[in-house]
Formats: sequence, C-alpha cells, structure tokens
Amino acid sequence: MFGNFFYLIIALLIYVTYPPSDQPGLPAGEAFFLAAVLFAFFAWFTRSQFRRIEARLAEDPYAHLDHVFNARLTRQFIMAIGLFAVDVYGLSLPSYITGIRLLERFPTLAALLFIGLFLVYLSTVWALAYPSYRVLFDSSLTRRGYVLSNISFNVPILLPWFALSVVADIIDSLPFELPRKLLATTGGQVVYFLVFLLAVAVLGPVLIQKFWRCKPLEPGYFRGRIEALCRRAGMRYSDILYWPIFGGRMITAGVMGLVDRFRYLLVTRSLLLFLDPEEIDAVIAHEIGHVKKRHLQFYLLFFAGYLLLSFATTDAIIYSLIYARPVHALIKFAGIGHTTAFSVAFSLVTITLFLLYFRYIFGFFMRNFERQADTYVFSLFDSALPLISTLQKIAATSGQPADRPNWHHFSIAQRIDFLRRCESDRSWIRRHDRKLRKSLAVFVGAMSVVAVFGWQLNFGETGRRLNRHFFEKALLRELQAAPHNPDLYQMLGNLYYEQGKFEKAVTAYERGVSLAPENPELLNNLAWLLATCKNESVRDPRTALDLARRAAAISPAPHILDTLAESYYVNGMYAEAVAAARAALAASKRNREYYRRQLERFRRAATRESAALAGAAFT
Repeated sequence: MFGNFFYLIIALLIYVTYPPSDQPGLPAGEAFFLAAVLFAFFAWFTRSQFRRIEARLAEDPYAHLDHVFNARLTRQFIMAIGLFAVDVYGLSLPSYITGIRLLERFPTLAALLFIGLFLVYLSTVWALAYPSYRVLFDSSLTRRGYVLSNISFNVPILLPWFALSVVADIIDSLPFELPRKLLATTGGQVVYFLVFLLAVAVLGPVLIQKFWRCKPLEPGYFRGRIEALCRRAGMRYSDILYWPIFGGRMITAGVMGLVDRFRYLLVTRSLLLFLDPEEIDAVIAHEIGHVKKRHLQFYLLFFAGYLLLSFATTDAIIYSLIYARPVHALIKFAGIGHTTAFSVAFSLVTITLFLLYFRYIFGFFMRNFERQADTYVFSLFDSALPLISTLQKIAATSGQPADRPNWHHFSIAQRIDFLRRCESDRSWIRRHDRKLRKSLAVFVGAMSVVAVFGWQLNFGETGRRLNRHFFEKALLRELQAAPHNPDLYQMLGNLYYEQGKFEKAVTAYERGVSLAPENPELLNNLAWLLATCKNESVRDPRTALDLARRAAAISPAPHILDTLAESYYVNGMYAEAVAAARAALAASKRNREYYRRQLERFRRAATRESAALAGAAFT
C-alpha cells in the first residue's frame, strides 16, 4: 500500500526532469493520438490480467490468490510508470502545452495536469482490479469507493511538492526581484525547501485529515480508554479520529503530527470492532511509542538527508553521465538529441538514487522504528501478549502470509518472534535501542561528509575547478575514442565558451561544423560566438551571418532565429534583425520575455537608423 507513494513520486520526478522542446518530433494531433492508443492498450492489457484472477476465483472462491493479486497490481503500476515516461519523453506531451500563457506563468498547473494523467493510469488499474479485490478481501466497498480510497490515501504524499511549487509560482509572478534571485540560487532553493518541509510537516496533518475525511471518535468507552492511556503515557494530541481508509475495514491505527496542537491519533472502525480492549491498548501504545521515541522528527531528518544527498550529487551525476559511454551509445543508436538523451539518463539516475535511498536507508530505519514502537508496549504494560494476538489477527484477516516482509515493516512473524524474545528477556529491547542509536550516529556522520562534499562541489573554488577539469578531461577522452563525433566538439566548445576560452571554443565549433556541416546547433553556437564575443579579435560578423543563415534554413527554432537576428544586428542590418526577432518571438513557447526584449532592442536600433537617414536626407 505504501509502495504507491513511490510510484507517484517517480512520476513526479519523470515530469520535472523533462526539458520541454520548442520543436517536438511529432505534430500535436499525432502525439496525443498515440498517447490515447497506448492508454487503450494499457487498459485492455490490465483488464485481461485481472480477468484471469477472476476466472480462477470463479472456479474456487476460496483460493488463496492474494499474492497473485498484489503481484499483478505491482506489475501494472510499473507498466503505468513506463507508459507515462513514454508520454513525457517519447511523445513530448509537455511540449505541446508550453505556449499556454496561464500554464507558462504558473508551471505547477501544468505539472498537476500530468500528475493527473498518471493518476488516471493508477485509477484504471484500481478500477479494473476491483472485481478481484472484492472477492478476495470480501469487501463491501463499491468500485468508486475503492478507487477513491486509494487516491485519497496516496495523493497527500505530493502535498510538500505542491505547497513548494505553488508558493514558488506566486513569488515568481510578484514584482519583486530579490525573492526571485534567491530562489534562482542553489543555496536559496535548499533553504526554501527546508523551511517549507518543516512547515508542511507541522501543519500538513491538519490538511491530510480533512482530505481523508476523518471524523472525531465519539465520546464513550473507546475514546475514554484511549484518552486515559495517552494521559498515562504523557502524550498530548489534538484529537482522536476515525480513519476511513478503505471503508475503515482494515485493522490499523496511525499517528501524525510533530507538535501537540496538530497531532492526530487515527483508528479504524474494524480495529475497535474486532480487537479486545487490551489489544486496542497495545495498538495505541505502539502509536504512542512513535511519538515518545521521536520517530516523526527523525522522518523529517531523513527527508532532509535525501535533499542533501540530491544537492551534493547532482553535479557529480551530470558529469558522470557526460563521461559515460552508454549515454553516447544511446544517442548514436536512437538518433536523439543530446539534451533529451542526457535528460533521460539524468532522470533514470535520479529515480534510482531516490529508490535506493528510501528503499534501503529510509526503509531500514522505518522497519526498526516500527520494532522500537512495538517494544514501547513494555513501557506501559507488563506484557506484549495483547499486541502479539493483535498481529496474529491481522495476519489471519489480511490474507497476507505472516512471514511476508515489506520495505517499511518486518514481517508479522518476525515482529511476533521479537516480541516473544523480549517477553522472556527484556535486554533485547536495550540491544535494539543501542542498534538504532549507532545507526543514527552513522547516518548523521555520513550526511555530514556528504554536506561537506556537496558544499565544496557546488560552492567551493576547488569544486568549480574540479568540475571544469573533469568535464574537459571527459570530453577529450571521448574524442580520443570517437574523433569524428561532432556532438562532442559541440559540448567541448560550450565548455570553453563558458570558461571564457573563446579561441579554443571557435576551434572546437569549427571542427564540429567541418564534420557535420548541416548540424544547426553547431552552426548556431559558432555564429553566436562570432557575433557577440567580448574578445574583439575573435569576432567575425560576416561569417557569423553566413553561419546563422545556414542554421535558420535548416532549423528555424526560436533560439536559432534569435542568433540570426543578432547576426543581422552586428552587421548593421537592423530591419532584417527586426524581422528575424519577430519570427523568433512568434515561434517561441518559452522565455518569451527574453525574445520580446531582443525585438525591442532591434526596433530601437532600426528607429535610430531611420531617424539618422531622414536627418541626412533633410540636410
């Protein structure tokens, strides 16, 4: 169930790492038609997979097919991620909405559209899996209720991203330069994210419990018993709520909230109906254990740790990809552009890093925090036997094998075994606490090293030199292996241009043009350098204009037309510059403000020229 969180976040990573193209490979109608065909195939294939389970259940309604059902769900979710990636990267669907002014001004709306598309994929799986689910789990939920329960449970994981993005959009639209400048820096983004992460962690439970449509547990025996146990443990909270997840049919409870005022205890109706009072006490003691052992604060630390790890390794990942031969092989094999290829590779590495971190590091601590919360029952009661019997009931009613572990829990059998060991020897509790303290110390130490590394790599002079050196060496090494690869010369020219080594940049670009005289990007980059270079000895306006004309004839993309306009401008051909700039603005879907400023600049030059000619004619 918690694995769905991963699917949503992976879909978000796929979307946010995609750079929209001004010139998608297919017309919009064809792209959306193919997307619809892929979705239709996905729906048909998903239906066929669950019909097989339904057929087996029709023959034997008591067949134990829970593991088959869950495996099919997982497979179809992974397939949904793959098709969503095809929609974004293969069909470039985000590129077709970049020209819409509202979405351009508030990018979060565009992101929500595509997260909504992914939710359609997930909802299709849940809707088509429902007949099997209803029989296997003897559920009275309607199909609509089953789908909405899954959506409402999983969507809040996107709350931090949504809050961050909306506020960033608002800041970007306000007429204040300072906030935008701060958000444009890596340090500013990190501070902004950390502050918002803390704010969402504190206030988020208020929104989540409303989103889940939780209702207060009515006064009476159960509420009084839970309140008495919380007072005994010294745990404060805002309210005790019914948790209507999947109609409240699951035997489970939860706690959320960092601070007392916004902390909520959640219980399902099934927990109150099917457990004995002592068993309910044991479950609530487990949830109190999470609070008393400060697990919620540690979860915040781990999220911050992931941010730190991502921040520290981004440049290293980028340069490793540039160095990696498989990426260049992908470019050559698939015939795709460097930007798309490196974006795909970067997305894959980013997603892999995310999965490894949360599956193994975060998952390790989650499993052991759950075990520590289990042992907290001994702080309030003499025995854990009621908790053991609760776990046995959960295993019996869930249909899941007792020895089946997952990424965030030990298996029920392992939990029971450990509690029994603690029953006979309480030193196991102390051993586990020591294990967690040592593990946390190792984590904090490792993150400190990562922080120092990240600071040096991103802000230190050593890091800047290392980055430039690494990038250059990687490209030169690749050129030794592939001396006739024009794309490598283009990247080398870009590097030299950024470093201010303009003569070397010209040489690299010229070598690339000689190998690929019809490559519009190489022609464009060389033209821009020759037209605008700060070094007068490098400038060559006439050659720049010739190159820019050739590039625009091959690919009239906005940035190439902008180079053509600049080349006309430096050659004193202001009317032609205005015409080219107007075409660039008309073709652009992004950075339109830049193209407007360019057009206005060339218009002023053309006006001055006209005024000067008129003055000369008058005299």
